[in-house]
Amino acid sequence: MTAVKVDTMKLSRETLEILKNYSTINCNIKIDAGSTIKTLSPMKNIMSKTSIEETFETQVSIWDLNKFLGTVSLYEKPVFEFQDDHVIISEENGKSKTKYRYAESSLISSVDKDVQMPEPVVSFVLYNKDLSQVLKAASVLGLPDLAVRSSDDGSEIELVALDLKDSSCNTYSVTLGDNPGGQFTFNYKTENMKMIAGDYDVDITDKFVSQLTNKNIDVTYWIALDNTSKYEG
Repeated sequence: MTAVKVDTMKLSRETLEILKNYSTINCNIKIDAGSTIKTLSPMKNIMSKTSIEETFETQVSIWDLNKFLGTVSLYEKPVFEFQDDHVIISEENGKSKTKYRYAESSLISSVDKDVQMPEPVVSFVLYNKDLSQVLKAASVLGLPDLAVRSSDDGSEIELVALDLKDSSCNTYSVTLGDNPGGQFTFNYKTENMKMIAGDYDVDITDKFVSQLTNKNIDVTYWIALDNTSKYEG
């Protein structure tokens, strides 16, 4: 009888936080063997990729990531035994355990290719404090959209919370830095700004795709822009 290969390990707090963040992008996930995790939103307008410190020896397919993470939270010091069709989650002292079965991998969204970014036309640093403040204002004012745009005089880059369908709406803005050149308005849906908290290097292309790279941990997001976006070099 062939022995079943078992991958026993712990998951770091950072990895669990990444998975929690990914659950807001897509409720299911397929983790391939290795140290890279990817996710893609059901609308295919948000993609993310991260490298983690752990290495998975087998593919893991989770249908309901929130339920999986809720199960993990039952344990103070969880230990994982990843097998071919399920994972055993147990307390480090061995007193309790859960047998959690994987989903059929063909039913799970997968990311087959990496994003090939064109040359960016606008680049800047998006600090967590600025994004958090603008998102808070968007919630308070009931504004569904965000715009990264050049200021009226073209000298600065602004992040603005607004309603693209209401030109008379209230707005809230912060200055992100100097504008290296060009007139532009790059529009996002507020609900698509689902990055894990942190500061980001942001690159935006004239193909209306943006890349946001966390400055402190190895995670990158690609977020599609609204088709109302405009760029004049």
